[in-house]
Amino acid sequence: MRESELLNHSGLLISACLGVICSSIVLPFYSIGVFVIPITTEFGWTRAEFQLAILFSTGTGIMTAPVVGMLIEKFGARIVALCGLVGLSVAFLFAATTSNLWQLYAAYTLMALLGAGTIPVTWTTAVTAQFESQRGFALGLVLSGTGLCAVLIPPAVAFITETWGWRMAYIFLACLPVFVSGPVVLRWFWPPGETKGKETAAAPVEGLSLPEAMRGYRFWVLLVSIFMVYIAMSGMVPNLIPALTDAGIPVTDAARAISVFGIAVIVGRLTVGYLVDSLWAPGVAFVAICLPVAGSLLLVDITSVHLAMFAAFLLGLAAGAELDLMSFLAAKYFGLLHYPRIYAWMYAALALASGIAPMLFAWVFDQTESYDIGFMVGSGCFMIGAVMLLMLGRYPRWQT
Repeated sequence: MRESELLNHSGLLISACLGVICSSIVLPFYSIGVFVIPITTEFGWTRAEFQLAILFSTGTGIMTAPVVGMLIEKFGARIVALCGLVGLSVAFLFAATTSNLWQLYAAYTLMALLGAGTIPVTWTTAVTAQFESQRGFALGLVLSGTGLCAVLIPPAVAFITETWGWRMAYIFLACLPVFVSGPVVLRWFWPPGETKGKETAAAPVEGLSLPEAMRGYRFWVLLVSIFMVYIAMSGMVPNLIPALTDAGIPVTDAARAISVFGIAVIVGRLTVGYLVDSLWAPGVAFVAICLPVAGSLLLVDITSVHLAMFAAFLLGLAAGAELDLMSFLAAKYFGLLHYPRIYAWMYAALALASGIAPMLFAWVFDQTESYDIGFMVGSGCFMIGAVMLLMLGRYPRWQT
C-alpha cells in the first residue's frame, strides 16, 4: 500500500529531515544573511569579502562531495551522517571565535570539510534506496528540511544576534547538529542494508556507473540546469535580507521574508514530490522553476515588504522543486546502482553555484550600490535552467 510505505519508515524520514535541516549546505546558507551587516559593520569588511566565506564552504564541498559518495558506498550512510553532524558543530564553534577574515574563511571551510557527511547525498541515498512507489513524495518530505530551516533559523539567529550578539548566534547554531539532529539520527536513521543489530542485504538494483552516466547527454543537461538555477537562487537568498534592509525594511521584517521563502520551499517540495510520482518529472519542474522568473523581477527596486514576501514565495517554490527533483531525476535516469557517486557530482555543481553566486551578487552591490542587476540576471538563469530540463526526454527502461 502507498500509505504504509511512508508509515513503515517514518523514523527514517524524520531523522533524515532533521539531518537536512542541520546539514553543512543548509544551516550555513540560510543563516549567513543575518550575519552580513553586524559582522561587516564591526570589522569594516565589504559585503563581498564577507560573502566570500560561502565560496570557501561550498568550494570545499565541491571537492568533498564525490568523496562522500564513495564513503557512503564503503561504510554506509549512517556512520557518515553521524560523523558529519559532530564535525559541523565543531566548525560553528570555531566561527564564533572569528576576529579576522582568514578565521571566517577557515570556519566556513571547516563547515564543509568536517560536516561533509551531512550533505543531501547522505540522506537521499537512504531514502531512494528505501522507497519505490512514493519515492518522489518521500524525498519531498525529507528535503522539506531546507524549507523548515529557512522558516525557523533566520528569525532565531536574528533575535539572538540583536539580543546577545553574533558570536552567541554562532554558538546557538553549533548546538543544533549535535543536540537536536544527532540524537534522532542516532535512534532512527537506519538505511537499507544497515539495519540495527545486523547486516542485511539490500535489494538488487539497476543503473549506470558514473562513467557511463557522464558519457550521456542527460547527465550534463541535469548538471547545467542545476548550476543555472542555483546561481540565481544562491545569489538572491543570502543577499535578500541585506537588500531589503537597504530598501528601508526593518531586519525583523526582512527575516520574515526568508521565513515565507522557507514555507514556499516546503510547499514546493511536497507538491512537486507528490506530482512526480505520477507525472513526467521534467515537465513538473519546468512549471515550478518558471515561477521565480517573475519573483526575481519583483525584487528590482523593492520597497514593499508584502511584495518582497510574495517574491520570496515564488523563489521558494523553485528551490522546493529543484533540489527534490535533482535527487528524483538522478535516480530515475541513472538508476540506483551507483546513485551516491552520481548524485554527489550533481551536488558538486550545486555547491559550485552556491559558492560563487553570493559573492558575485555582493560584488555587484559593492560596485553599483544596488542588487537590481543581480536580480535581473537571476531571472534569466531561472528560465534557462527550466527550459533545459525539458531536454531530458523519456525515462529509461529500468523501474527505479
